Amino acid sequence: MALVSQTGPSHSIRTEIVRYKAGKMVVVSMTYHMKASKMKELCGGFLSSSCNSSKKEQILCINDSGFRCNRGHRIIVAASPPAEDAVIARGPLTKEDLVDYLASGCKPKEKWRIGTEHEKFGFEFGTLRPITYEQIEELLNGIAERFDWEKIKEGDYIIGLKQGKQSISLEPGGQFELSGAPLETLHQTCAEVNSHLYQVKAVAEEMGIGFLGIGFQPKWALKDIPIMPKGRYHIMRNYMPKVGTLGLDMMFRTCTVQVNLDFISEADMIRKFRAGLALQPIATALFANSPFMEGKPNGYLSMRSHIWTDTDNNRTGMLPFVFDDSFGFEQYVDYALDVPMYFVYRKKKYIDCTGMTFRDFMAGKLPCIPGELPTLNDWENHLTTIFPEVRLKRYLEMRGADGGPWRRLCALPAFWVGILYDEVSLQKVLDMTVDWTAEERQMLRNKVPKSGLKTPFRDGLLRHVAEDVVQWARDGLERRGFKESGFLNEV
Repeated sequence: MALVSQTGPSHSIRTEIVRYKAGKMVVVSMTYHMKASKMKELCGGFLSSSCNSSKKEQILCINDSGFRCNRGHRIIVAASPPAEDAVIARGPLTKEDLVDYLASGCKPKEKWRIGTEHEKFGFEFGTLRPITYEQIEELLNGIAERFDWEKIKEGDYIIGLKQGKQSISLEPGGQFELSGAPLETLHQTCAEVNSHLYQVKAVAEEMGIGFLGIGFQPKWALKDIPIMPKGRYHIMRNYMPKVGTLGLDMMFRTCTVQVNLDFISEADMIRKFRAGLALQPIATALFANSPFMEGKPNGYLSMRSHIWTDTDNNRTGMLPFVFDDSFGFEQYVDYALDVPMYFVYRKKKYIDCTGMTFRDFMAGKLPCIPGELPTLNDWENHLTTIFPEVRLKRYLEMRGADGGPWRRLCALPAFWVGILYDEVSLQKVLDMTVDWTAEERQMLRNKVPKSGLKTPFRDGLLRHVAEDVVQWARDGLERRGFKESGFLNEV
């Protein structure tokens, strides 16, 4: 049940989730406070309108606007980003709840959208040095005031902007990221990219600042990179050297482009997950764009991709279990439950919980907050700290590409949409990769950062496979009927 009350210029929404289990009623409630002008925006959120799992169990999903997707007898609500008003559970979360959270992303094909996230490095024109947080603060304020963005703060620091379903955020070393809105066509995606770059350039050039689209910081050493004032990054910076040799480089000196795509059911998610993982080295090779380090060639075509091989093997990689016959939402939850945590967000602060697992958290065994149990907010936050080549949340994230110039920012979503949103092309990929072994997939993952499309594979080169895949992507875009295939010309 969603109860909406208005007091002055803001609304309060209180959602109660009622679940019947073993004859008892368990109530979970959450409260949101927002301006009236944002109410309509929330109601159109990137949530599921249908849950069509291949499993027999049925769930009933209701989001904050009262929108329903019928899978049966229980009710779940998607978690929000870190917020002071976290979900308060009057009964402990179960593994079933975590599975249901992922399943709530299922949506019919007409509701599928394209989400694109891209990062870039800022630098001073005069010195070519990285821009400082103070310059970023001035830039964010300028964009907010000139182009009507809402400011996002952590304590006294501005750390991002929000406008509709788009947001601008800061990566650990000041990399400037746009998380785009969920859009219907690639034309809209490219228009969003162009609008964002225009706005950033309009303010930045007046400050003597430029931006570079590339996968790895080409000039400056790690010690030269500024540190952004975000609590979660302080925790990660202390933890990374304990679990790998290149984690700090990942945080402070890499930029990526990422594409987020939907699925209609658990079975559809599995097919897209497998195709995405198998093809991720091809995407890495096609979009490799990080050959320099500290002013010199570094020996790699994609230094960014290589860095992920020694960042933290507990939360990265090619996830071979995705190809097991038993794989589904539940198996991904089992994996995520055992990935070490970074933090818990409470009272507007990040609390260091490194080394413990979400499974520990569900048992009330986190030393950092002894006896406290997790909420769906905590689960959603934890999922964002897992970094495989393809990541599952309530949608699938393709994560293998380097940052690049604007034409490539449009080409990467075109590549993945042409494959994963077209049934014919998707099936061709699955047929081609069905007999690829886990060892072959891992070999491609390891060698592509250095040798790219020239990587030997079976009786030829990876380039020969990539040529077929790009053609299948182009064919898939043609079948969509939106005249989007031109976005692939860059590759």
